[in-house]
Amino acid sequence: MDESLLIKDAKQGDLNSFNTLVLEYQEIVFNTAYRIMGDEDSAADATQDAFISAFTHISSFRGGSFKSWLLRTVTNACYDILRTHKRRPTVPLEPTSADDEEIESPAWIADPDSSPVEDVESMELEHAIQHCLENLPIDYRTVIILADIQEMDYREVATATKNPLGTVKSRLARARLRMRECLQDFWELLPSSMRLESRISQ
Repeated sequence: MDESLLIKDAKQGDLNSFNTLVLEYQEIVFNTAYRIMGDEDSAADATQDAFISAFTHISSFRGGSFKSWLLRTVTNACYDILRTHKRRPTVPLEPTSADDEEIESPAWIADPDSSPVEDVESMELEHAIQHCLENLPIDYRTVIILADIQEMDYREVATATKNPLGTVKSRLARARLRMRECLQDFWELLPSSMRLESRISQ
């Protein structure tokens, strides 16, 4: 896929070129919206709003990471919906199948060589992570989703959230610290690298 050519054609109003871009990025855009919003319907609305806005304003894209630009657009769409609904989002980390059944071993956390006992512990840790994420302020939650789940670098997160690089680094550091502190309540589930020394010595 020649992304730069597709973007150029989309800027000239070529819907087919834009649709090709949509197909390329719809999964990551929807997944980001889903983790911020906490339910499929709201995530689908935010995704649709984001792509409509992206097509309408694609002339404003001046180069750089198109993925970051799209994730900024969907993040804004999520914030707009949340302001409208005036509700606090949740962040489910467990993906679901086409039948809306929870997938017990999501690919981003599953270990193909793990034992059944380790699988259960991973699932319990998953729920602990979800619990702690749900208690983060939305600005902290957004940066940790983009950086630690979507694996964007600091500059991409800054672009996506329209925040200065220093703000992103500060929020991410505080978010990770809060996550670390919260997860100490689930000390027995944590890998040794995440356990605070004070808890280990107990």
